[in-house]
Amino acid sequence: MAYNFTALKEKVADAKVWLAKEFQGLRTGRATPAILDSIQVESYGSRVPINQVGSVSVEDARSLRISVWDPSHIKEIEKAITDANLGVSVSSDEKGVRVSFPELTADRRTQIVKIAKDKLEDARISIRTARDEVRQEILKQEKEGAIGEDDKFRALEEMQKIVDEGNKELEAMAERKEAEISN
Repeated sequence: MAYNFTALKEKVADAKVWLAKEFQGLRTGRATPAILDSIQVESYGSRVPINQVGSVSVEDARSLRISVWDPSHIKEIEKAITDANLGVSVSSDEKGVRVSFPELTADRRTQIVKIAKDKLEDARISIRTARDEVRQEILKQEKEGAIGEDDKFRALEEMQKIVDEGNKELEAMAERKEAEISN
């Protein structure tokens, strides 16, 4: 009987989705609305993401424009972005908020690359943890006699292929992000 690797494949896919989302929030030289996704503002008694109180658009390569639907949110948005410590300058007018991204210094680029590598390692750890759980399950099934020794080795080999493929894709994502940061 072959082992079902669906759960492992899902965990590998989840790690890729998580890493992609984390990489979106890392600042590169270009302005991207995704960098504001994690910032929340107070709106009518609850905390909501900025994109729920206004539309975020790219004005040019180094600035974003937040057009608010209710002008009373402008000061709150301005404060939330400033408090998020993104290293950006924030200005506002009666229609919304402008977020300007300064040119990245070499030191800041190095710091961001290090953060990207840390996030890559976190994703790898989640895959490794999932692999260890599957490995334990396969060994348990062999010990209980549910699968034979040959099936165990085939299952372990298949498991390692899935893990290696997932890690390779994570590495490619990290290399692309590093190139994007360095440019």
